[in-house]
Amino acid sequence: MAQNIRGYAAQSATAPLAPHQFERRDPRPDDVVIDILYCGVCHSDIHTARNEWGGSKYPVVPGHEIIGRVASVGDKVTKFKVGDMVGVGCMVDSCQHCDACNQGLEQYCEEVPTFTYNSLDRHDKRPTFGGYSERIVSSEKFVLRIPDGVDPKAAAPLLCAGITTWSPLRHWKISKGHKVAIIGLGGLGHMGLKFAKAMGADVTLFTRSPDKEEEARRLGADHVVLSTDPKQMEAVGRSFDFILDTVPHQHDLNPYLATLKLDGIHVLVGLVEPIEPAVHAGGLIFGRRSVAGSLIGGIPETQEMLDFCAKHGIGSDIEMINIQDINEAYARMLKSDVRYRFVIDMASLKKEA
Repeated sequence: MAQNIRGYAAQSATAPLAPHQFERRDPRPDDVVIDILYCGVCHSDIHTARNEWGGSKYPVVPGHEIIGRVASVGDKVTKFKVGDMVGVGCMVDSCQHCDACNQGLEQYCEEVPTFTYNSLDRHDKRPTFGGYSERIVSSEKFVLRIPDGVDPKAAAPLLCAGITTWSPLRHWKISKGHKVAIIGLGGLGHMGLKFAKAMGADVTLFTRSPDKEEEARRLGADHVVLSTDPKQMEAVGRSFDFILDTVPHQHDLNPYLATLKLDGIHVLVGLVEPIEPAVHAGGLIFGRRSVAGSLIGGIPETQEMLDFCAKHGIGSDIEMINIQDINEAYARMLKSDVRYRFVIDMASLKKEA
């Protein structure tokens, strides 16, 4: 039978998140039922709750950085058992037969993935609801094992902020000897610094804030460049093999492109709107440089990332909150007043009983 679940939802684009009860679908034979312990808070949650990208279907229960324990499994499930510590990220299903899915790159599914919330289940066409809730049901293939040695609370943001930065670094094979620059020091940027450093790269942070140097070095930066200082930017001209750009709003890419070496790559992971001002093609042509984009990561590479984090002692820097404080947390995120990711202790939902 479908379960009645407690959570927090937005009922409209202007309504604050508030307690909400909804039905989870009946588990299928290949499903894992998970009691949620922690859920990270992502900027995407705000965009969707407020319909800033369009297409929000209310009520919206956000949350796609989910950590919990397996409560039950279907009779076709082979990878997980009751009591396992697991995670669910941005996707809970995909077509599983297109070229992208066959490569384990489900985020690029040609028929569009089934997202953890604000999507429709591929089988019963019911809406999906996210991790700001007490329990979730997911196909086994989209459940991740949380390795021993990874703090479950600090693992939650790895399932979005972490994999969003890991995927391009791995795709472009960043390793010892590479010079990597990260633009922006937020939820994504701080993970990019940690990963690039652990991969062996020489790592630089581009920032507009002079007071971030000490923090950037703590997180793994070997160098810090003030991007508003023309002399500092000139000094690093033709320096970098790879730039990871985590800035979510329009900004001028041209000064950064000038810091790339021959064949250098500038990868966008934060911007999902037109590039303005325009990229000067000469900056690409005369250095055989590329501007590229990358979206979260597939399930195999997300598991690879989690295992890497266990080996290297990597987690997200987090601030724990109760679900009752979610609207205040949204307001603080919009002011960049968090280092570097909020994580909800879902035990706080019991206070609503």
